[in-house]
Amino acid sequence: MSSVVILDGGFSTQLSVHVGEEVDGHPLWTARFLATNPTAVFQTHLDFLRAGADVIITNTYQASIDGFVQHLGLTKVESFDLITKAVDLAKQALEVYLEEIKDKEVSNKKPLIAGSCGPYGASLHDGSEYTGEYASNISKEFLKKWHRPRIQTLINSGVDLLALETIPCRIEAEALVELVKEFPDMKAWLSFSCKTDGKSIVDGSDFRSVASSCYNNSLSKQLVAVGINCLAPTAVTPLIKGIQNNNKFIPLVVYPNSGEIYTVSDGWKKIGTEPPLETFIDEWLDLGVRYVGGCCRTYALDISKIIIQVKKWQKKKAQSCCSK
Repeated sequence: MSSVVILDGGFSTQLSVHVGEEVDGHPLWTARFLATNPTAVFQTHLDFLRAGADVIITNTYQASIDGFVQHLGLTKVESFDLITKAVDLAKQALEVYLEEIKDKEVSNKKPLIAGSCGPYGASLHDGSEYTGEYASNISKEFLKKWHRPRIQTLINSGVDLLALETIPCRIEAEALVELVKEFPDMKAWLSFSCKTDGKSIVDGSDFRSVASSCYNNSLSKQLVAVGINCLAPTAVTPLIKGIQNNNKFIPLVVYPNSGEIYTVSDGWKKIGTEPPLETFIDEWLDLGVRYVGGCCRTYALDISKIIIQVKKWQKKKAQSCCSK
């Protein structure tokens, strides 16, 4: 029976349940709550664990040393410590959860912690993370130098793997694949920010070509999956369909948003009727998705719904194998 790893959901979305202020719009996004409301960060991780997630992702997507110095007034040493604190909060939630389930039958008995590494553009707070426009002005070496301290700190703090996520451009993806080779014992997944055209990363590069190239050029078994996050569920299948059209199976990671659209002026708004995320699970798993969860505007409850569908798919596959 195919193994499927359940990721957590939209951290900012679930975090909003626990904080009494606006989550979106700040230059540090949710990372500021590492300093201002660590209890809410801890509780958000615990929510996803209780919902059944096999992997919880640290609250470091928009964390950067320069960002903490500029927007929180921290020193560089204090900024590194805050990234370590993000991992510690995930560990604390995991400890509490493991104590809770000690005598219970649950599917996620050994959850992992993934260190979130968002794109360079997220630190600029100018919208370029949604376009990848900065790619034409920087080099791979610059990107590796910028990402290295956060990745090193996350690894030193004890994450189980890295979530290299929402990457909008080819050059940054390639730089990250090269960078993680410096840490050969650390596993990672690489997920892209894509257009809704069924073929492209937001910088215009061909998704299937870049994703396949990154997977094939990584160290053996270092990339556990490549894929897509924070895209409407309806836009996922056209992008991943066909990526398995070769002799080498490529495990895919998919964690879409709810299908709502975000603008600075109006926040998150529904545009038409988007089918629930869980209704797409079967087709994604059939196409090679082996890591699945949710991104923005998905709650812990949505992860529980995903798990139900994954179990149905696994049962169906098992019955199909037995009948042959």
